[in-house]
Amino acid sequence: MAHRPMIMMMRRLSVFIASIALCYPISAAVKDYVLKVQEKYPHDGSAYTQGLFFHDGTMYESTGQYGQSSVRIVDYSTGKVVKSVRMAARHFGEGSCIVDGKLYVLTWKNKMAFIYDPATLKCLKTLSYPRDGWGLTGIPEDSRKDFAGAVMVASDGSSSIYFLDRKLSTLKSVTVKLNGRPMRLLNELEWIDGKIWANVYTTDLILIIDPATGNVIGKMDCSSLIPQDKRTPSMDVLNGIAVRHTDKGEDEIFLTGKNWPWMFRVSVSER
Repeated sequence: MAHRPMIMMMRRLSVFIASIALCYPISAAVKDYVLKVQEKYPHDGSAYTQGLFFHDGTMYESTGQYGQSSVRIVDYSTGKVVKSVRMAARHFGEGSCIVDGKLYVLTWKNKMAFIYDPATLKCLKTLSYPRDGWGLTGIPEDSRKDFAGAVMVASDGSSSIYFLDRKLSTLKSVTVKLNGRPMRLLNELEWIDGKIWANVYTTDLILIIDPATGNVIGKMDCSSLIPQDKRTPSMDVLNGIAVRHTDKGEDEIFLTGKNWPWMFRVSVSER
């Protein structure tokens, strides 16, 4: 009988721990992916790539650096720039996407963004923006209802991603976590098959993020694209994720980096 209070206490503790476990389920294991190069294409080595995406089969690219920032239409198969407009020298171009027929481009420290005509690249409007611009991607129309009506997702180099409306106002945000740990330096973003792919700036790592929770559900090391011993001093880090929807209903993934002379079409499989 002397041990009965201890037994009762242990039972209560077990019930309490079980209830906590129900409220906070264990996260699924983060899947590890490997990539395989399917095709290698020329890429403008002077392009400090910030945003990269396809729209209706056409590749768009926004580039950075003061005095060199631009918005471009690119022939991905040859690397040639089909059409390009320069941003003012005081602006540092960042992420970009097309939403509802308008091309949005963020700037880094200028607290502003620009809207362009996707066909002519004529600047149509300037918008104020409340934070540093980093990555930007559009949300497909059929998914917007699940994210407070947001039409875009942006990063700012922190561990947060921001869900924006057409005026770039923030509707909600989530913290991106890998095994419970916030992941900083989120940069280029791409919406692929209901998930957000994000590269971690200064690394060759790409994270696959559940946009509803911010949890990282997959990751891949892209260092094999151009090994360090093959990189020249002019080449910078991985930055550029684009998905091309083919006529066969397949998704083709393209990756490049800042001042990289190559762009790669890759396939991805679980390790």
